[in-house]
Amino acid sequence: MKKDNFAKYFDKSTQVLLPFFTIAGFALTALKLPQWGLISNLIAQIFWLPSSYKAWKQAGQIGIFATTTIITLITIVGVANYWLF
Repeated sequence: MKKDNFAKYFDKSTQVLLPFFTIAGFALTALKLPQWGLISNLIAQIFWLPSSYKAWKQAGQIGIFATTTIITLITIVGVANYWLF
């Protein structure tokens, strides 16, 4: 029962937070704040990965999942580049 409530909450949250953090990431990058844009986009990946995985499993959209996985890896490298090195 609790797992179902979490899944419903996560699904509803994703509908708002996925576009919010994605758009914020692009906006921050466009405003010449790429280090913050990368952080925002990395947070967005928390919602993109399960959503794209679900699209792959339910509708056979492997391209969405593959692209999301690659973008996540690139974003991690970008965060490391700006914040760690």
